[in-house]
Amino acid sequence: MYRVKIAILFGGCSEEHDVSVKSAKEIANNINTEKYEPIYIGITRSGVWKMCEKPCMDWDNENCRSAVLSPDKRMHGLLVMRDKGYQIQRIDAAFSVLHGKSGEDGAIQGLFELSGIPYVGCDIQSSAVCMDKSLAYIIAKNDGIATPEFWVINKDDRPAAAAFTYPVFVKPARSGSSYGVKKVNGADELDAAIESARQYDSKILIEQAVLGCEVGCAVLGNSSELIVGEVDQIRLQHGIFRIHQEAEPEKGSENAVITIPADLSAEERGRIRDTAKKIYKALGCRGLARVDMFLQDNGRIVLNEVNTLPGFTSYSRYPRMMVAAGITLPELIDRLIVLALKG
Repeated sequence: MYRVKIAILFGGCSEEHDVSVKSAKEIANNINTEKYEPIYIGITRSGVWKMCEKPCMDWDNENCRSAVLSPDKRMHGLLVMRDKGYQIQRIDAAFSVLHGKSGEDGAIQGLFELSGIPYVGCDIQSSAVCMDKSLAYIIAKNDGIATPEFWVINKDDRPAAAAFTYPVFVKPARSGSSYGVKKVNGADELDAAIESARQYDSKILIEQAVLGCEVGCAVLGNSSELIVGEVDQIRLQHGIFRIHQEAEPEKGSENAVITIPADLSAEERGRIRDTAKKIYKALGCRGLARVDMFLQDNGRIVLNEVNTLPGFTSYSRYPRMMVAAGITLPELIDRLIVLALKG
């Protein structure tokens, strides 16, 4: 019986390299190998592509082969170094779990498009838009969706600290997993927060803090045929939510409690799901995305961000929300690949 050949890409050059490896490990442990033949492509922190047996934290120390994705549509696959030089390894679809820059910003999606290979997740345009929070806010706001008040700070800008009402959040416009994000409670903290964010991006956002509980919604599907997972809720004890940067996230967050389903009324959860679908459509998403929002005391729902390649780790929110809705991780992986093959 023919098994569909799936290239699973992981690792990468972004600060989210280790999270990506963990996501790939979970996919490797849960993909249906009777139906699919996974081909694992690890990308080192310096950008070297290698085919390996299976993702693990020290995958690069294994007996790997050089392998790159060809943009030539006739090849429809990988060029893999064998004993007699490079040979073509045809693949049927790609499942990238490259988080962050070059993985979620449209870069790898552009290579898939050039190669003619179907792929899991959002296309070039929606990936680029959602990765840049300022662009996502502008488009969402034009569709009637509430967003935080924000200001864009470019490379050489030096904003006047007295111009803002505190607290505000300073964050890289194009980064993930809360890297470079700081809550600023007063004018004396602003410059240091901007410099911290600039380690990850030259484009910085200053956002007015939104009062409300943090909620999220997992969305799956293309066009109008969308499935949403259970709504989750994040309760912070202090600081900001940054579980992917913690020492042992598998044991739970150091400063947050995640509740699934959210401790909200059925009516509130329903409105959150409906808003998540509206945001998903407005930003042109397909395949999957996690939509993060704030629910305010007056019932207003405000967009926080859209993650077009949410984590698949054992502690990641997206798969947990889907499991709570009755979709197991093996079934979720299958559905995502089927959606990619349908186009």
